Amino acid sequence: MAQHNRRNEILAAIGRAPMLSVGAARIIDLAARADHELDDIIDLVKNDAPLTAKLLRIVNSPAYGLLEPATSVERAVSYLGENTVVSIVLEETLGPLLNRPLDGYQSAGGDLWRHDLRVAIAAKEIALLNPRRCQPDTAFTAGLLHDIGKSVLSGFLRDEYHRIIDELMTRAIPDYTAGEREHLGIDHAEVGFTLAENWQLPEIIRMVIRHHHEPALAPEETRALVYTVHLGDILAMMGGYGTGTDNLFYRLDQSYVDWLNFGPGQIGPVMLTVEEKFTETLQVMQLR
Repeated sequence: MAQHNRRNEILAAIGRAPMLSVGAARIIDLAARADHELDDIIDLVKNDAPLTAKLLRIVNSPAYGLLEPATSVERAVSYLGENTVVSIVLEETLGPLLNRPLDGYQSAGGDLWRHDLRVAIAAKEIALLNPRRCQPDTAFTAGLLHDIGKSVLSGFLRDEYHRIIDELMTRAIPDYTAGEREHLGIDHAEVGFTLAENWQLPEIIRMVIRHHHEPALAPEETRALVYTVHLGDILAMMGGYGTGTDNLFYRLDQSYVDWLNFGPGQIGPVMLTVEEKFTETLQVMQLR
């Protein structure tokens, strides 16, 4: 009964979470489509005056060193790239969720956002190796959103996380999500999925959020993308960018080899590329 009550409390908290802005929802929806073009993103940005101003301010900063100021959305977006634009939109819209400390995971403010960004970059790099199975920009967007459920669940884990750690140490539970379900009746993947439903995010993004720790359970048509983010999540944690007490307390589903062209020899090069692009993107984000 207590577990049932906690689950109901958490579902109520999901209902109180801030909604996505209309502009952010449209950009996420577009970025999730396999057939979209950069011009489609530009058209949406043109209809958002504050976002247009922000992107022009960033691209005209001394860090970019343009010989002539960029005065158009087209030029700003072409310099920044779609992924950076999506990152800025999400950070601006969901900043209160993505940057808050995760007390229930013993994680500092901003750690969730940095982890998500790292996963997004890693997922895109993996997708670039599998372009016929996985659209790289969709993988990036899904990676940014995969752990959004932690922002809500964290507050309910404050008095439980040490018990989950003890159970993991004694192998009483197989991974961290099992501990969340045992103590709260719900895990962060389901919380994130419910948030994504409330925000009316595209189904393919919702499936990644719901199944990123159990990709074999995803619908077959989305499984390659889910495995891509699943693997990107593991690589981000291996690189030292987790979200606190749960870091590396998740299982790698070895069946990713059935869905993705990615072997042990590619781990090192991909992690080096992720490190470089992660640093570059953070620098741009700090200009906003």
